[in-house]
Amino acid sequence: MIIRFGYVSHALSLWDCSPAKSLTFTRWKKLDGEERHDQLLYVTRKNLEHTLRMLHYNIAHEIWVYRLSSSIIPLATHPEVLWDYRTPFKELLLEIGALVKKYKLRVSFHPNQFTLFTSDKKHITENAVSDMSYHYDVLDAMGLADEAIINIHVGGAYGDKQKATERFHQNIKSLPSHIKKRMTLENDDKTYTTSETLAICQKERIPLLFDYHHFMANKEEDEKVEELLPKIFPTWEWVGLHPKIHVSSPKSEKEFRSHADYVDADFLMPLLKVLKEMNVDVDFMIEAKQKDKAALKLCEDISRIRGVKRIGGATIQW
Repeated sequence: MIIRFGYVSHALSLWDCSPAKSLTFTRWKKLDGEERHDQLLYVTRKNLEHTLRMLHYNIAHEIWVYRLSSSIIPLATHPEVLWDYRTPFKELLLEIGALVKKYKLRVSFHPNQFTLFTSDKKHITENAVSDMSYHYDVLDAMGLADEAIINIHVGGAYGDKQKATERFHQNIKSLPSHIKKRMTLENDDKTYTTSETLAICQKERIPLLFDYHHFMANKEEDEKVEELLPKIFPTWEWVGLHPKIHVSSPKSEKEFRSHADYVDADFLMPLLKVLKEMNVDVDFMIEAKQKDKAALKLCEDISRIRGVKRIGGATIQW
């Protein structure tokens, strides 16, 4: 079994390298026409250049799994802005994609919690389609639309989970099929359990991106990791990728759902033992406050387990 470790968006080890520098609509609105365009170009170029820096950092440290920032293009989906970012940044976007392909990095997007398909309000579904389309468009501009994934949660229950689930199946029809083919669904920590999310995934032929921390915070009494994973992992065959798992650990017992700065390897041991027994290669996306530092530390911590061998900067074999 080989496990590769990755992190979310921002390499904290690099100075001034945020890929999510912002230009708010309020600030944009105060500028005149030329200043508006100039600021959009300036902020976007910074975000793309910082993304490129982080990819080079990842390559140097052999971190092969990385989540791109959803905020990489400011105001891309705002209805009063909707600007053309592909034309001025065509070469830079393709440079990012070429680097990802050359070194076989696994990249993804994770839109925010407002991108959902369970609402009974038409405009929320329309916004979700718009947001998913934006993420797909960025991947397409990078030349990565056929290999990267866009991960979201099922959404809210709105007091009736069964009806909300039915709405998901109806509303997801609004999403163009080529975008739906690149999406995954993640079990969440409060509403949709792993089993409930899996049932939706199986019906829609969408891979399930298992979040172990969420599972521990929101599981049914009879749910067991060793029984769920053999059902979850085959869903990844629909996109031709090996499984990916989100890992983090609680900030404290009182704040169980909050993510700690680093990931406690002991917290993951039940999961690791099941994976070892299954002998399946997986990728871990570390969702911890210390991001790249947490990913490298977790790799180091797990490599101390008897029988585990570190075979790269952020890769272990067991």
